Amino acid sequence: MTSAGIVAIGTSWGGLAALGRILSDLPKKFAAPVIVIQHRSKDSDDLLAKLLQDVCDLNVRETEDKDVLQPATVYVAPSDYHLMVDFGQVSLTTDAPVRYSRPSIDVAFESVSRAYGSGAIGVVLTGANDDGSRGLARIIALGGRGIIQDPATAEIPIMPAAAVKAAPQAEVLQLENIAPRLVAMVGGSVHGNRKAG
Repeated sequence: MTSAGIVAIGTSWGGLAALGRILSDLPKKFAAPVIVIQHRSKDSDDLLAKLLQDVCDLNVRETEDKDVLQPATVYVAPSDYHLMVDFGQVSLTTDAPVRYSRPSIDVAFESVSRAYGSGAIGVVLTGANDDGSRGLARIIALGGRGIIQDPATAEIPIMPAAAVKAAPQAEVLQLENIAPRLVAMVGGSVHGNRKAG
């Protein structure tokens, strides 16, 4: 088993259910911080973090600028901000949207790859565009690892299919197998058959 510094998860359409399934199956003492980048409307409130907190044992919070990253904590990118990661800390920016997205999964993943190198794990889930594919390829290029939800099982397969094409070295897994794989990479023990909702 190797330890990872950080897990970064990107998703769009259909992401709430997919995120809930993964996070609900992670143990309370999961050894790495988790950042979540989900596309949503710019006037969204912090409901996403609250909904995810309802289904998992990890501490879930909407990210604030300069938050210090802690293990067993989920940091949700707020709407209309890019989330950037420096080693051990996050920052938020209002730089221009990247390919119509803010937060951008690619922006977050690329910052994770620079900050954590081989300690980075990127995860791409269901979604309706190709955001995240370039960032996942970058994580892998700098020695990190990638996981992609099997497009055949995704609510919207466009995003994971683009990631498979851009990052063929990533592992392609069915949704229920992603949390156990993250535990194997990071450490801890997975919950037994817990499901979101």
